[in-house]
Amino acid sequence: MVRTHFDPEEAEEFESAKDLLIRRCLAWADEHGLRAEEAMLAAALDARHLSRDGRLACWDARQVRRFLLEWIPRHLAAERDVLATAPENLLTLLRYLAASGLRDPRGASLAELEAAVAEATAEYPAALADPARQGIGKFWAQTALDNGIVLDDERAVAGFQREVDAGRIRFDADVLDKLLWAEFAGSGPDDERAFPQAPVALPPTAELAAEAAQSEVVRQLIALTGWVGTGGRPLTKTGNLRLADARELAALLGTGEQDLRVRSSAELPRVSLLLAWAKKTGLVRVRKGHLVPVAKAAPLLRDPEALWRRAFEAVFELGTEICAPTFRGPGSSMLATAFDLLLPDVLNAMYGMPIPMPVARLQETVWLACQEYFVLDPEEDGFRQDIWRRRAEGDLLAVFDALAGLGAVEPSHGMPDELYSSDLRPGEFGEFGEDDLPLPPEARARLLPRLAEPGPLVRLTPLGTRAVRERLLADGRDAPLLGELADATAAELLGVLAQHYTQETAAAELEGWLAAHGDDVEPLLDAVRACPFRTRASAMLTTLAETLPGGRSMRAGLRHDPTLGPVVLTALLETGELRPEDLSPDEYSLLLAEGLINLLELGGPEAVMEQLRESAGRDAPEFMAEVLDSGHPTRAALEELRTLVYEPMLARSHRLHLVPSPAPGSRGRPSGRGRKRRH
Repeated sequence: MVRTHFDPEEAEEFESAKDLLIRRCLAWADEHGLRAEEAMLAAALDARHLSRDGRLACWDARQVRRFLLEWIPRHLAAERDVLATAPENLLTLLRYLAASGLRDPRGASLAELEAAVAEATAEYPAALADPARQGIGKFWAQTALDNGIVLDDERAVAGFQREVDAGRIRFDADVLDKLLWAEFAGSGPDDERAFPQAPVALPPTAELAAEAAQSEVVRQLIALTGWVGTGGRPLTKTGNLRLADARELAALLGTGEQDLRVRSSAELPRVSLLLAWAKKTGLVRVRKGHLVPVAKAAPLLRDPEALWRRAFEAVFELGTEICAPTFRGPGSSMLATAFDLLLPDVLNAMYGMPIPMPVARLQETVWLACQEYFVLDPEEDGFRQDIWRRRAEGDLLAVFDALAGLGAVEPSHGMPDELYSSDLRPGEFGEFGEDDLPLPPEARARLLPRLAEPGPLVRLTPLGTRAVRERLLADGRDAPLLGELADATAAELLGVLAQHYTQETAAAELEGWLAAHGDDVEPLLDAVRACPFRTRASAMLTTLAETLPGGRSMRAGLRHDPTLGPVVLTALLETGELRPEDLSPDEYSLLLAEGLINLLELGGPEAVMEQLRESAGRDAPEFMAEVLDSGHPTRAALEELRTLVYEPMLARSHRLHLVPSPAPGSRGRPSGRGRKRRH
């Protein structure tokens, strides 16, 4: 199908789709009197492809600003007047995506996008002029352009490089140094592609709010703030609660630490954690040797759901408090030191998993990550490294304990599902060998026995799932939610389902959409009929056939539909519901036209010509003429076949060839040694 999402390694597929989208967008813009340049449209599509989620048709205000204020200043080198057209070209692309039904409804509406472009356009000239926004490659490319170098001229570029090396080209060395340092420090935008998440389901908002109000940590934070009181509580010279106050607080919060034999309140880990949590959440603070409430936090205390969200975000700053040190000295906990980096990875690994995960599997991945972040002495004995590993495992258990108190994870104990061990054995999936397994041999050797017996399990609660999803979205990642497409148009709905949803989740989403639209299937079929891309229309119709009850019968009944007929015939032949001999001559002609149109969309004109040369040989022009007269319902696609394939094919076959004329004094022999005439 004409997709709007490609994995990074699908370079050829992306380029083919980009060419098609640009070609169609240019034609649409010409019809509507809008500005569109091929190079700038390509830049916008490249920017979305080379991003965290890679969704070409999903745009919001953040992506608009990224393209205009970050991507172009950083990556795109061109003449200044060409760069100035970017906002107008982007508007054309966004309007085309909406008009053609390609827009991803999970992005912003067209009106919102137009407003975002207008806002970013006001900042665009300053962004272009800011040298600090360049990348290294852009810096040198723009310097070459400013010196009159044509970037496509390899000899000119090589000469420019020689001039730079010889010191005859002037450039801003200070700016270059800053760009090099920023590149080294990794302070540029994070455009690395992230793994797309499977769609998840969440309870109604009211139910989530009720669960937040029942959170143990939320209740403890509210109680702690009330205990501090308006007058505050005095602290010791070391900044800790007085021991008597800490014991009182432990009894109030139910931590069970009030009777522990300790010499300092700092030795009460749960009280210390909750106190740090309250500070990070912004409920209390230290002022003049006293712990006092924060007045601005009063509304938060009256809104348990908002307090829960704030407390969840604060967790990522509590690594030192959650991972209590075993060894003295700073940095004794690997997990605590890299807490803000490792905890998101742990939660992302749990996200969307329908079956509780064995903690042992997560502990192994955390230990491997710790070894990447920290340099371990290769000569250190195995016993010492085993201590570090067990410490990291214990720290992760402490993290899950804290998150369980908040209500973000649900701990349990039992036999791990085979899902979590099936990818750890060579040959489990046939083509995968030893090098394809996700963990190294020593990790698998430790892990497989633990996965063969009951142990601690953990899964995200609905509250935890929602919170992790919000972080994924904030990171620019694709994290679908069942039910979020209820207000999408029929075309937008089917396009997203065909690309991003499994059959099961697509059926659930489609059921919800139909319930919100009077259970009327006809608008969905009309959307397929109106789709300007035949491969996309085919995928949309297949989604309906595979997810609707009785969908296959419905599709078969559309065999003679004036618009959908060729799509249906193709599908019925692929599924074996029809045989080639069952087709009428007219249907056969339609099927041939449909196949060439599909090939044109997926591979471009050269792919169609190559196919025709292989299958029809010298008869290719006559074959194409029959296809163009087939009566296929998509006239625009037939016109593309005519202009991009048929007419160039005729031009090639009708080229004039120079035939050598006989040399003087010869009778047709090129050598000129013909028989002499008699006089």
